[in-house]
Amino acid sequence: MFKKILKGMLTLALFAVIGNPAHAFYSDMTESHWAYQPVKFLTDVGIVVGFPDGTYKPDIPVTRAEFASMAIKALGQEYANVSQAIHFEDINSDFWAYGIIQKAVYFGLIPDAKGESFRPFDPVTRMDAINIIVNALSTSQIGQKEAEEIVSKNYKDANQLPAAFVVTAAKAHSLDLVVTMPGHENMMEAMRPANRAEVAALLYKMMLAAKQSPNDKLAPAMEKRYGEGYIVDNVKVQGSIGIIPAGTIFPIRLESVVGSAISSVADIYTAKTPKNYVTKEGYLLIEENSDLKGAVKYVQRGSAFKQQGEIILRNELLVTPNDQAVMVYGVATLDPQKIGFWRSVFKGKNVLAKPGQIVNLRLLAPIKIDLTNGFIYE
Repeated sequence: MFKKILKGMLTLALFAVIGNPAHAFYSDMTESHWAYQPVKFLTDVGIVVGFPDGTYKPDIPVTRAEFASMAIKALGQEYANVSQAIHFEDINSDFWAYGIIQKAVYFGLIPDAKGESFRPFDPVTRMDAINIIVNALSTSQIGQKEAEEIVSKNYKDANQLPAAFVVTAAKAHSLDLVVTMPGHENMMEAMRPANRAEVAALLYKMMLAAKQSPNDKLAPAMEKRYGEGYIVDNVKVQGSIGIIPAGTIFPIRLESVVGSAISSVADIYTAKTPKNYVTKEGYLLIEENSDLKGAVKYVQRGSAFKQQGEIILRNELLVTPNDQAVMVYGVATLDPQKIGFWRSVFKGKNVLAKPGQIVNLRLLAPIKIDLTNGFIYE
């Protein structure tokens, strides 16, 4: 009876962690919301935060200072050392976002306009946000006429765009950086304030694009991390993104006891990565001692003269040292031969794996990793 109660408690604990991975999610953001995925990811990595009442409030606007702060954090440059003075008439050194706006100017996200106003408390418009996102990237040149053709072909309100924004809008469209809410399809709405859902979706797109094509100022600051350890040799590297494909097999170190004679389906197991996982070029993918959690998926008990014991583990959660928790699905099959037990001429040997045992996990879905900071994109 006690074993059943303990098993139930552990199962509920795992499901609670999986359903609510690193941060409490929001009461007004269900999985059916169009911006659920980017909001969840940006919350997990600390770029956006909710309100004390547990809501995200996806429909309210964001200020220009708040968006500059989010953009710098999304690019991983909040701790960059910058000693560049800024010259906006309404921003002084005691303003909370002074340092962030300095960084935004230094990295080319916004121009430093001497004597002009930054308007930090004004809502950030979609045009403002898209300008910053495109400025973070290294992009190909587009002529004014070509840009006008692109926007007129794809947006119903193309004739309402400020002339100075047309080229940027065309670049954003060509790079698939434009976000439109349901019901606003084919509308740029350049001057409309961007709400918190749109901001999250725009920043998410910028993060992915900047890992592959950062602007000249950002590129040196976004260099990949290196490490030594277990080489995952089939990783596809795209800019600063590493993609571990489904089917990849790598070792994990069990932290709990599992066995075909003692475990039952749905029993919880825990494990760790025994080494750093790195690409063949030496880029760091997943750090040593990252936590893995999952449950027993299948158990076959050994039966004398009939069958060997077997147990299949299904991994469901990875928690990295930077406190990000993401769904990572994989399976590990344990039988007496695969984990190094002497195989008897008599069949029926049960499998038993103890803490410290190394087993191989096969990924069921790809993992996309930011090689500059270890964040994992779901």
